[in-house]
Amino acid sequence: MKRIIFTLALLLPAMAIASTELHLEKAPTDITDKAALQEGAKLYVNYCMGCHSLNYSRFERVGKDSGMTEDEVKQNLMFTADKIGETMTIAMTKADGVNWFGVAPPDLSVTARSRGVDWIYNYLLAFYVDPARPFGVNNLIFKDVAMPHALWERQGLQKPVYETVTEGGQSHQVIKSLEPVNQADAAKAENYRKDVLNLVTFLEYVGEPAKLERQRLGIWVLIYLVILTIVAYLLKKEYWRDVH
Repeated sequence: MKRIIFTLALLLPAMAIASTELHLEKAPTDITDKAALQEGAKLYVNYCMGCHSLNYSRFERVGKDSGMTEDEVKQNLMFTADKIGETMTIAMTKADGVNWFGVAPPDLSVTARSRGVDWIYNYLLAFYVDPARPFGVNNLIFKDVAMPHALWERQGLQKPVYETVTEGGQSHQVIKSLEPVNQADAAKAENYRKDVLNLVTFLEYVGEPAKLERQRLGIWVLIYLVILTIVAYLLKKEYWRDVH
């Protein structure tokens, strides 16, 4: 009996998490798209790198993998570094982050691997106006997040659309969807999605830069295995010809 109770105690939290799992929109990223990597890198250093470092990435490697020259890297990415071989660190200390935001902004080097690109993609699309929050915005994916909406000028502002839900005889309002605050904000929506996709593509690349090389080599490995299989089959037929 104790064993059954112990097993249920382990399973119930997992069941609860599964029941509240978010339905995330798929992020159609492609880390082989060098134009997307370049735009994503530019967006990152201009809008994210003030608070979020990439301690495991170097400007030189990012430039090389995204098809940028050394001069382009220096002109478009290196606002806080002197040498192209430096890592993409920031000046903000953890103490400063806690003092300004209530929590230190995390390094995002492996966030795409830990959270998943779909989560980041939906998170960046899910900010909405909430006067009750310190920075005036909230997020559907990460409720009461401490982060301000750094890209609000590119997206515009969104407001929640509520619907009334009745549960257990009690009625309450929940957010059904988000919509632009005005027509000017609505006009920015399509371009903002492209911005977010480029940014998420860059973060996916940053999480595992070697993936590009692994994919390139993987094609040649498969071709080699196909050729080897054909040669082995022909050799087998030659050896067994006299047996039949």
